[in-house]
Parts: sequence; C-alpha cells; structure tokens
Amino acid sequence: MSVVLGIDGGGTRTRASIVDGERTLAFAESGSIKRLRVGAAVAEQNLREVLAEVYKQAGVTGVRAASAGVASAAMPGVPEWIKAVFAEFGVERSEVVGDEVIALDAAFRGGAGVLQIAGTGTNCIGRAPDGGRESAGGWSSRLGDEGSGYWIGLHAVRRALHAYDREEPTRVLEVVGGIWGTESIEELVNLGDSTPGPDFAALAPAISELAEKGDAVALGVLQQASADLVETVLLVRAKLRRKHNLTEEVPVAWIGSVIGKARLVREAFFAGLHEAAPAMPVLQTEVAGIEGAVWRAQRLAEAASVSR
Repeated sequence: MSVVLGIDGGGTRTRASIVDGERTLAFAESGSIKRLRVGAAVAEQNLREVLAEVYKQAGVTGVRAASAGVASAAMPGVPEWIKAVFAEFGVERSEVVGDEVIALDAAFRGGAGVLQIAGTGTNCIGRAPDGGRESAGGWSSRLGDEGSGYWIGLHAVRRALHAYDREEPTRVLEVVGGIWGTESIEELVNLGDSTPGPDFAALAPAISELAEKGDAVALGVLQQASADLVETVLLVRAKLRRKHNLTEEVPVAWIGSVIGKARLVREAFFAGLHEAAPAMPVLQTEVAGIEGAVWRAQRLAEAASVSR
C-alpha cells in the first residue's frame, strides 16, 4: 500500500486529500495556510487542523509521501515549517512547491501547457515540451495580480470613486458600503484605506453581479480583468515560443473563481484567446489543483521506492 497526501494551500482555503493508488481515502478543507494572508500562527493552526481531519477520515497515522502546493512557497521559512509539521504527522517524504506548480501538473501531468491562475491572486505559468518553464504576473496584490479577485474589488472601488466625482451613475459604492457596513462615503474610504484593510477579493462576486445587471463601472472592471488575463497567457506563450523553439500550440488550462464563477470574465477570456490564437486549445473546465498535488506525491513515493 502506497498512501500519499496532497495539499492545495490557496490564498483563501486549504484542501487536503489522502489517496491509495486510484482510491481516495479522505478529503478535508480548512482555512488558508498562506502566512502573508493569515499570519504564521493561524497558518500553522489551519495546517494542523486539516491534517488531523484528513488523517482521521482516512484512518492512517502516516503517509509515504506528501506534496504541498502553497501560494507563498517561495517565502523564506515556509517550506521548512510545513515540512516540520509533516514530519510530526508521519510523512516519510515531502515537498513544498508553489500552488501554480500543482495546478500545472493537475492539468498536464508533467507535460507541456500554459496555466492561468485567477482567484484571490493571479499568476500564469507555462511549460515547454523540453521541461523549461516560463511565467508572468503573480507580483502580489499591491504590485500586480491583474485580473484577480483582489484586483477586481480594489479597482471597482477606485473606478466608482472616480465616477462619483464625475457624477456618473453606478451602484458599486452602495453595494460595497452594504458589504462593509459603512454608512457614508467618507467611512467607506477610511475603511478601504486602513491597514490591514478589508478583504477586497471578497467583493468580486458582488461586482460580477452588478456587471451582469449592466452597471457600467463594474462591467468596465470585468472587461479589463479578462483582457489582462488574456494578455498574460499570450505573454507566456510568446516566451515559450521564443526561448524554447516552440512551434506547435500547447493547450491552455485555468483555475480560480474569477474565471470559474464570473461568466462575463470567462466568456471574454475564451473569446480573447480564440481571437489571438485560433489554433490554441483551451480547456473548457477548471482544473483541480489538489489532483496535481496528489499526482506529484505519488511520483515522490515511486522515487522513494526505486531508491531503496
């Protein structure tokens, strides 16, 4: 029996799955383990909670291998503390990689392709047939992440404030005020400008709903978000073609609630890619990052068996 563990640690929640061969033994969820988002103490608590729950469901006390895809994997100290917790839970062999890595492998199982991540944050990563990787975006909520849930919420408020100055109609400030519990525009601005501030990404579903109803500000934000997501995919595609002598089209996959749940973004994303590169295959359904984590954990377990 080769039981393995996969962890998908995104910016909002963490998913864990224990698998034995083709059989899923357990699945559990908890809060985020991204330290930048929830802090070190809460991140570790969430990891321990999800591990305890998934182990309990599976009826195991350890696993052969574990792969964790985490949004902040490149931060100093992050792989070390996750591996230390894994060791306490009887994980024999483990790795900690970026959440974009497990999502890429969920889509392409080690093969070539381009993956657009569009959830709380954004990132785009591509892999050539020679194994070389290229990326674009993912520069954090303050410095980048165009087209993300955070970006949509923040820029909807920004554009709505400009519309307020120009006396142009929009319901964005009214709806955001209702979500934040503010009673005046001054109170809304003070809260929006506070530190650490409100969760702008949580506004994205409401902005999408307003856009569906024809709100010009909300619609403009979603149009820009989809255009930015298309541009990032095409940039990674161009890098793969230029740096890795790629001549044939590789498929595009995607993951994240911005594309998955916002119809206007999704349709514009598909249409924009088709217009720019008609021969480029685009997966119509969202990939599941946890599947990539499990696949990678299984490869780790296999490598351990060979080396013995």
